[in-house]
Amino acid sequence: MTEDDIDEDAPIFAIAVAAELSGMHPQTLRQYDRLGLVVPARTQGGSRRYSLRHVEQLREVARMSSDGIGLPAIVRIIELENRVQELHGRVRDLEERMRAELEKRPGARVFAAGSTGSVVTLRHGTRVRRATEVVVWRPRTPIELRDETAGQTPDA
Repeated sequence: MTEDDIDEDAPIFAIAVAAELSGMHPQTLRQYDRLGLVVPARTQGGSRRYSLRHVEQLREVARMSSDGIGLPAIVRIIELENRVQELHGRVRDLEERMRAELEKRPGARVFAAGSTGSVVTLRHGTRVRRATEVVVWRPRTPIELRDETAGQTPDA
């Protein structure tokens, strides 16, 4: 099992272990939970369970707090970091779905001309309704055929 195989969000640590790993007192972790700063998962019995991501957040909170950043600002930073993680997950999911779609249909892009002349993308297997309109093109000026060697029209 490699480091990439470990689920950072799996709630596996009891509060005493998480406190030791983060270098904090268990009461501090309870306080952070009440404030909504680092909120662990709960077992069916109500015990707190921390993940590796929670432990990393606790360490980051300790670092920011020692740098003089206030708890409300730290709460906002943690919220934004959580949102970024969520968006990264969504992007990975969408990329995987796109990759799977492209593997299923390589080169299956079909285009047609719309009623206004615009290019329209069609889904694979979609038929275009045939138009019954006929467009006749006529040049604005008559084209004269000239004999290039004589400089005259062929009829002259």
